[in-house]
Amino acid sequence: MKKYLIAGLLVWLPLAITIWVLLWVVGLLDGVFRALAGVAQAMLPDAAVAVIAALMRVPGFGVLVVALLLLLTGMFVTNFIGAWWLRQWDKLLAQIPIVKSIYSSVKQVSDTLFSSSGQAFREAVLVQYPREGAWTIAFVTGRPGGEVARHLDPQTHISVYVPTTPNPTSGFFLMLPRADVRPLAMSVDEALKYIISMGVVAPGNGASPGQPALAVAAAADEGRNHRG
Repeated sequence: MKKYLIAGLLVWLPLAITIWVLLWVVGLLDGVFRALAGVAQAMLPDAAVAVIAALMRVPGFGVLVVALLLLLTGMFVTNFIGAWWLRQWDKLLAQIPIVKSIYSSVKQVSDTLFSSSGQAFREAVLVQYPREGAWTIAFVTGRPGGEVARHLDPQTHISVYVPTTPNPTSGFFLMLPRADVRPLAMSVDEALKYIISMGVVAPGNGASPGQPALAVAAAADEGRNHRG
């Protein structure tokens, strides 16, 4: 009985969690759509209120509206006129006392994480944490900067994020000597699966396409030392 119950659980549990996550995402986007529709109802004439109310009752319609809104926004801000309007919007929000601190911080983090040219969260590495001899997976987020760079050489140190398991959205920020970090060939997605599963889902062996940036930098330094 126990064997059969576990086998049935292994079949239905991934499907149930997948459906739960999808329903949560749909509910979140529908909530955003209802908030936008509520603002539109307050501003538009009465003839449009009934139409908007009918659309709000359509399940999943908010997902299409929010996705279309994000697509149109992205198309707008990637051209010259849209980029100019975006700069003006940033300047406007930067003048509001409380809003500017929150908005600027979130914008800096999001621009760093989601930038196609950025290096944050592009590489998985092994670090010794929380003590020497205990190893865990971390993600390279950059190099020490600002005042910290005066105490830790950015050429010999890197910044890493050590996620917790099974919830990788919380973790610890560390600045370590580059020599103490071991680069991994696994992708970031494979590393996240490994962390979330608490080591149960092991990543495949073999190098990923493209040599990790940390390994390239280490090889370059080794070459310079050899020539020296």
